Amino acid sequence: MAETLIISQSTNKDERYQSLIPQLEALVSGEPDVIANLSNIAAALRQSMNFFWVGFYIVKNNAMPAGRQELVLGPFQGPIACTRIALGKGVCGTSWKEKKTILVANVDEFPGHIACSSDSKSEIVLPAFKNNEVALVLDVDSDKLSDFDNIDELYLGHVMRMIEKFL
Repeated sequence: MAETLIISQSTNKDERYQSLIPQLEALVSGEPDVIANLSNIAAALRQSMNFFWVGFYIVKNNAMPAGRQELVLGPFQGPIACTRIALGKGVCGTSWKEKKTILVANVDEFPGHIACSSDSKSEIVLPAFKNNEVALVLDVDSDKLSDFDNIDELYLGHVMRMIEKFL
């Protein structure tokens, strides 16, 4: 298990991701606990990429009303966050409903955006699948406008495929 991340902050975003991905794979290799792995991935992403907020929302069955599913806050790094998100609500709920990655350059312009923190300015949300259904989403926020692009989508997509292997 890797205990220290080695990421040069003087490199560009693409190079930081290229250095980070194999270290994440080593970090989760051999660890069967999903929560432990998600926790370390959230910490590693925030630390190495300097994101404002990084976390997971896990699809769970709600007790009331019975059978209704919602996203429930899982492991994260950053300021306190919204605890539950309904299907189709906000960026996370929309990613879950549409089963696709969503990049938002300005969260104030996203219809129905849920403002867990007024410091969040842009966002990317990616789903992970188990048995062809969304099992969780990765939510990454920035305190800068237009901070996410196709490089983030590509490499965070690799992270999500890694996560799908241990779900």
